Amino acid sequence: MEELSKSQRARLAIRTFKTIADALILRGYYKPSGRSGEKLAESLKLFNPEIYGTMSDPRIVELKGLEYVMDRMPRGIEKCNRIILTADEDFQDTTFEKVTPLKRRRHSYIVSEKEICFVISRGLTEIYDILTHITFLNIESQKIHSQICNKEGGTCSEWHDLEHAATQQHLLEGADLDQAIWNLSIIVGRTYRETRSSFESLERHHNKKENSNNGLFSIIYSMGQKIIEETKSRDDLLTIYFTPSLQDMIGHHKYASLWAKNVKHHLYNLGLHDRSIHVVSANMHSMKNIFYGAGYLKAIGKSVPEDLYDMISEVRDFDKEVNAYAADFGFSFLVDTSESSIDVMVIDTAANKPFNLHESIRCDFDYLEKERPVILVIDYAFGTQAFDIFDELLCPCHLDEKTVVFHIESINVMGKAGTLPGKKGDIMLATAYVMEGTTNNYIVDNDLDIKDFDEGYPIHVGPMVTVLGTSLQNRDILSRFHTSNWKAVGLEMEGGHFQRAISAAIIQGHISKNVKTRYAYYASDNPLLSGHTLASGSMGVDGIAPTYMITRVFLEKIINPPLPVL
Repeated sequence: MEELSKSQRARLAIRTFKTIADALILRGYYKPSGRSGEKLAESLKLFNPEIYGTMSDPRIVELKGLEYVMDRMPRGIEKCNRIILTADEDFQDTTFEKVTPLKRRRHSYIVSEKEICFVISRGLTEIYDILTHITFLNIESQKIHSQICNKEGGTCSEWHDLEHAATQQHLLEGADLDQAIWNLSIIVGRTYRETRSSFESLERHHNKKENSNNGLFSIIYSMGQKIIEETKSRDDLLTIYFTPSLQDMIGHHKYASLWAKNVKHHLYNLGLHDRSIHVVSANMHSMKNIFYGAGYLKAIGKSVPEDLYDMISEVRDFDKEVNAYAADFGFSFLVDTSESSIDVMVIDTAANKPFNLHESIRCDFDYLEKERPVILVIDYAFGTQAFDIFDELLCPCHLDEKTVVFHIESINVMGKAGTLPGKKGDIMLATAYVMEGTTNNYIVDNDLDIKDFDEGYPIHVGPMVTVLGTSLQNRDILSRFHTSNWKAVGLEMEGGHFQRAISAAIIQGHISKNVKTRYAYYASDNPLLSGHTLASGSMGVDGIAPTYMITRVFLEKIINPPLPVL
């Protein structure tokens, strides 16, 4: 029998994880300590995601991966032995506390100290993301349990010290804190410095705001204590439930349909439905700041820096003020009420004035006055949610007893992605999308060129891999995609789903086959380099240049006449 390569084994493991997860959703429940849960854990260990670092090493607790997960899961998840995933529950009139994780737009409710309910509104990708995090936490909990219970007579002395540190009310300081971190480092198998670094990272958000996490002492203690309780009573076994409403929702665009309906009504009520519309998938600040930032600074009596990126640094802390100023020049903001977690901005370029644009922005004002394009900026989608929202947005709708067809002229997607040949801050232009875990591939006629960007800036052009989730990145698979004939330059989560919806809309005649598509990504990490994964931290100010460079290129493509086709 031919031996499989590492990348082939990893691809098989990812496919196995997805297949088991899909089956468990249909089944309605599973226990991580049961046979199905163990199979999930085996496949996760086999493809060994880069973001989870040393998860597969039984001697060491993966602290950086733990920080990453805790920032993206609701407070108290480490204590729970009952987790419910549902599609639509009305908790508005209950005493359940709504909790939003620090770095993930995710709706969850604390039902009790040991029960949390997730309301899934963003599709299968969100489910996979939650299940991988739960599986990771259970694997790490088992490690902690094996470390603290390997002594005769029950738990070790370090565990009792940790219990004291985790349960006392006042903050530890000085020598007491050093001793507690040292005891914890013995339990997790890490050095004092590594343990202290994770302690300080989690402490920055601990009890600071409503979406905070618990501190490291409490998290590690709760993870170990949960396994101790499970060994004493099967009634305390962690169980994950998938409600019938969730099962019925999969494959249907319930939240996306309501979201698209709200957006179309907003455009219609503004009288913009007969104008050419340019859709931009991006963050909620860059297009607004680049379009109105210079005008706002002039209005408050400040000089406008010659350098575009310096100007952005001047206005980025005045979000509400820029919103208020821009409202007088064709800007409107639509807060999402569909539970899709995707806000929308509308910019009517006909209502803008030349003095609002930064002098470095190239603009044909005669063309702008003649065409009067509308820019529809939508917030980032999450994985397969990208298909759902575009599939609904690009189709006609019925308003005032008539069919309204929106004239979509261009679709511009700016994303945050992992780079394979470069480093953080580099830019990638997609020529195709390779869908991980499927045989689906999509060629892209990308209306972007290296010459459109700042001269000398590192830009990589080639296919992008659309992965199942940030937690399902494997170095061997990504290396294979990069070095083989695929010649992939990056990995992302939404582009392939956007292109799938665009292709479907063209086939159905909802949009023109001549619609301009533009895909550009800035690199947030390089999963092929140790210490450069998403778990290593955010980009901070280093993200300003690539983000606003891409935004500038998108804007200049929209407000200037298209170049003749050769």
